[in-house]
Amino acid sequence: MTQNSKPFLSVEALTVNFPTSDGIVHATENLTYTLERGKTLGIVGESGSGKSVSSSAILGLHHYNNAVVSGQIWLDGIDLLQLSDKEMRLKRGKDVAMIFQDPLSALHPYYRVGDQIAEAYRAHNRVTKRAARARTIEMLARVGIPQPDRRVDDYPHQFSGGMRQRVMIAMALINDPTLLIADEPTTALDVTVQAQILDLLQDLQREFDTALIMITHDLGVIAEVADDVLVMYAGRAVEYGTARALLTKPSMPYTWGLIQSVPDVTASVDKPLRPIPGSPPSLVNPPSGCAFFGRCEFSERVAGNRCAHELPKLLPIELGHSKRCHLEDTSIMYSDSAEAGVL
Repeated sequence: MTQNSKPFLSVEALTVNFPTSDGIVHATENLTYTLERGKTLGIVGESGSGKSVSSSAILGLHHYNNAVVSGQIWLDGIDLLQLSDKEMRLKRGKDVAMIFQDPLSALHPYYRVGDQIAEAYRAHNRVTKRAARARTIEMLARVGIPQPDRRVDDYPHQFSGGMRQRVMIAMALINDPTLLIADEPTTALDVTVQAQILDLLQDLQREFDTALIMITHDLGVIAEVADDVLVMYAGRAVEYGTARALLTKPSMPYTWGLIQSVPDVTASVDKPLRPIPGSPPSLVNPPSGCAFFGRCEFSERVAGNRCAHELPKLLPIELGHSKRCHLEDTSIMYSDSAEAGVL
C-alpha cells in the first residue's frame, strides 16, 4: 500500500510499553485499525484494556511518561510517531484534539473558561485577543451554552457537569480539527444530558466532517454513534468490525460477555445480572495464550488446550469483521443471547 492510498487515519502495529519498578507494563500490543473522515470508531473494553493509552499515543502524550512507543500512526499521510516534539505540538489541538473524561479536572479552576478556550485558539492562529474572544463566544454558542457573551467570563465551577463538557467540546473543536478523540465524554453525566452531548457531537462531526474516535465502556453509546467498533482486552484488539456485526453477531466470548452484562430494563426485577466473572490479567506478566482464557466459559470447547498456551491471531471471519479467538463455532453464543433477550 502506498502512502497516498492509506486511509485518513491508519494505526499500524501500535505498541506502548511503560517501564515500572515492577517490570514493563504492556499497555498496548500490536494494535491496528483505520478510520476515514466523517466516520466514527468506537473503542470499548474494561478499565485497563488499553483504550485511552492507544488514543493518547495519537496525540503524542506518552513521550512525557517515559513510554516506549513503536509502530506507525498515519494521519492524512503523515506518520505522527516520526514527528519531533515541536512538530507534534503544532498538530496537537489543531489537526487532532481530545475531549477528556472529567472536564472539571481538565479545565484549570483558576482561569475563566473563555481565556482557556481562547488560549487554545491563539496557540495555532496569529490573531488578536479580541478576535480570539469573538471566536470563543462563537464556539460556546455553537455547543449550546446559553448567553455565551456573558458565560465566557465564568469559571469552571460555575458550570454544571453537562455544560462543562460542552466547554471542553468547544475547546477541542475551536481549531476545526480533522480528528477528534472523545475519551468517555459522557461517563459522569445523567442519561438525559448524555443524549444531548452525543447528539451535539454527531451534529458537529457532520458540520466539520471530522473523524471521531469514541472511547467508552457503554455499549449503548456505541450503538448510537459508532460506524465501526474495536473491542480491546488486556492491551490487544480482540474483535473488530462494523457496529452492526459486533452488536448482532459477537464472535469473541469477551464481546459476548460485554453485551450480556448490559442490564435489560424490560426484564423482571428478579432476573440476575450476568457480569463477566474474574478479573483481567496483569499487563506486567501477560499470559502466553489467550488473555481471556481464565474468564472464558467456552475455552473447553477448543481442543488441545490451545487457549491456555497459544495466542490467537486477529483473523477475518467475514468481510469487515475479525476476531482474536480459537473458538470456531460461535453459534452457541447467538442462541444463548437470543434466549436471554440480549441481542
